[in-house]
Amino acid sequence: MVHALRRTRAAVAVAAALALAGCAAGVSGNARLAQTEASGDGVLRIGMLLDNVGGQAYLNEAQRAAVQLAVQQANAVGGHKGRPIEFIAPTPSTDTAAAARRLVDAKADVVIGPTDSSHAPAAIDVLDKAKTVLISPANLDDALSAYPSGGYYFRTAPTESAEGAALVALAKAGEASSVAVLREKGSYGSAVGGATSAAAKAAGLAEKGSGEFTGHDARAAAASALAAGADAVIVVARDDPQAVLAQVHDGGVPGSKIILSDALVAPYGTGLAGSALDGARGLVPGAFPNASFQSDMLKQAPGLADMTFAAEAYDAAALAILAAADAQDDGGPSIASHLISVSGGAIAPSGQSTSAQRTKCTGLANCLSLEAKGTHVDYDGQSGPIAFDANGDITTANFTVFKYGAGNTARPAGNQSVAR
Repeated sequence: MVHALRRTRAAVAVAAALALAGCAAGVSGNARLAQTEASGDGVLRIGMLLDNVGGQAYLNEAQRAAVQLAVQQANAVGGHKGRPIEFIAPTPSTDTAAAARRLVDAKADVVIGPTDSSHAPAAIDVLDKAKTVLISPANLDDALSAYPSGGYYFRTAPTESAEGAALVALAKAGEASSVAVLREKGSYGSAVGGATSAAAKAAGLAEKGSGEFTGHDARAAAASALAAGADAVIVVARDDPQAVLAQVHDGGVPGSKIILSDALVAPYGTGLAGSALDGARGLVPGAFPNASFQSDMLKQAPGLADMTFAAEAYDAAALAILAAADAQDDGGPSIASHLISVSGGAIAPSGQSTSAQRTKCTGLANCLSLEAKGTHVDYDGQSGPIAFDANGDITTANFTVFKYGAGNTARPAGNQSVAR
């Protein structure tokens, strides 16, 4: 099976910007909820921001291939209003603002990306001024929900707070009545670990032996969680994952009690002591790609060995294409104002059809065929239901559950969904 078992993110420093954000859900200044007039030039252009370099460069190809796949599938059934949709080939760069300006100069109507949450503000600041829609398949930072974007920013990935709720739901599914949350000191541990603790309290699960650790020195915290008698030990960390889990094992926590946050899910094999993770479970954002999608991706990019963010990137492009068709316009304002509706969101600008009046559909070509007949669609994608809210966030967060065996490698073991 082709899928990535590793996720990355960085925290976003947006404290100053949040003070300027105001009420993100208000119609004023929010293109997601505005009534618009046609402003496009007749050609729908989709660009990408690929910000992964060095050791993370492997994340680029799956996202690129997924967006190209969506564009090719749409063009095979007529493109946008009978004209081919144009794909603007991306150049990987960590200078996100400069890359965004190049896409504006290339007349992009929609941009897919970036991967790293910390790069999103630079992209938003450029693209919202150009009235260009930005849809990230990978940004998880909660703070981005309130970042001022003029309503041009969306994401098909679940937020960190949603992951906290999903980790707790996974513990409950394993019949845990108490949890210990072991969090790595730092922004990631604070965000996901804090959300997990809050979700545990809301779900009525007792916290026993929760603690914070520095670096990968998790042994003492793990031993305390074991001594406290927690039914499940949720480990939230990003840095040095193998070293962290070795310490958890040395602290005496058996694999059957361990639940891993997404940044820890990876194929460890002999890198850990035998059976250290036997029975452990972990979450990866997004639904596991089905066989048909994997096959299509491999035709698009033969030899592709990693599908991290592929489903989310495909859905970002598909939604943009469907929104343009729904609006009958390729302009950024029109696309932004129709994305909530075609995603199945319950909020829509005055005069637009809400999800209650829309027809559920899967498969981009099928959805475009329905739209060509005048049907208003509610797209459920490769990553699951989406239903954007007024902040551009998905309202049903979908995660793939992975379960480890005695060899410290994991296999897909179902899905976990949580409503936001």
